[in-house]
Amino acid sequence: MSLNRVQLIGNLTRDPEVKQIPGGQTVATFGVATNFTWKDQSGQRQSKAEFHNIVAWRKLAEICGQYLKKGSKIYVEGRMQTRDWQGEDGVKRYRTEVVADNMIMLDSKGGMMGEREAGGISNKQEAPVDQDMGVPVSEEGDIKIDDLPF
Repeated sequence: MSLNRVQLIGNLTRDPEVKQIPGGQTVATFGVATNFTWKDQSGQRQSKAEFHNIVAWRKLAEICGQYLKKGSKIYVEGRMQTRDWQGEDGVKRYRTEVVADNMIMLDSKGGMMGEREAGGISNKQEAPVDQDMGVPVSEEGDIKIDDLPF
């Protein structure tokens, strides 16, 4: 048995770059920084940043491109993947990234907002819900920004 699962909460280090690949699928790539804080032996507070490459596909990629920007605080979950390729200089290169399955935007126009402050949306909604994203959709199938729970 094995498990390949990643959960991150951090801030975007750059705006998402959204592309259409030749097969017609949408892909978004962006970076997320997370911080680890601890006290050293002398009691001084230390902090270290880690940088993660994120890749989102299809509808999730479109949403990331539309709503995320550098500095946005997000929760992302997915799986680790390492790709390799031959560089133009003949050297084999590697890139480890998180392939996102789910993303939740954690800040709003006014900063961090709890579910109560945002008037949170329960799972017992009248409106249809996008099964991939867990947000209400209109009758036309569009996600409305005003209906997002954050």
